[in-house]
Formats: sequence, structure tokens, C-alpha cells
Amino acid sequence: MKIKDGFILRSVAGRTVVISDGEVLNLNLLIGLNDTGKFLWEQLGKEITVEELKNALMEEYDVEEGLAHKDVMTFIDNLKKNGFLEET
Repeated sequence: MKIKDGFILRSVAGRTVVISDGEVLNLNLLIGLNDTGKFLWEQLGKEITVEELKNALMEEYDVEEGLAHKDVMTFIDNLKKNGFLEET
């Protein structure tokens, strides 16, 4: 899976947000991300599995496997629900 084309990360007033690159016009798809969300979003810029994403999160933030898995799944579920993910 990976992030669909048409979305980019920007820093606005000190916050990380996802905005349309102009091709996607649905403003309901704008979201703000914390540092962890930004990290996961950046990882999803390329094709990656849930396992690889979990491992990257564990390595970057030194969190235990159960919490990393839960956080990754919550993030992915939110992205799917809002149409940000491309699943291959």
C-alpha cells in the first residue's frame, strides 16, 4: 500500500498538514498530522507493507511491538476511511 498521488505534506503555521496538489479538490480530505503521523505518511510515500511500517515505527520511536501495531493500524484505517491510500 502507499499514499495515492495528489497529496503532499506542508508545514503551515508550525503544523504539518496534508493538502491537495491541485488535482484532488475534495477539501474534506485535508488533515493535520502529529510527528508520528508525519513519519508514517512519509513511509507510505513508497510501496510498503503493514509489517514494514510497524518495524519502521518501532525503530524510529523505540516503542514496543503491540503499541506500534495498534498505532499503525489506527493510522491506516483512518487513511483508508478518508480515501488517502492506494492498495496494490
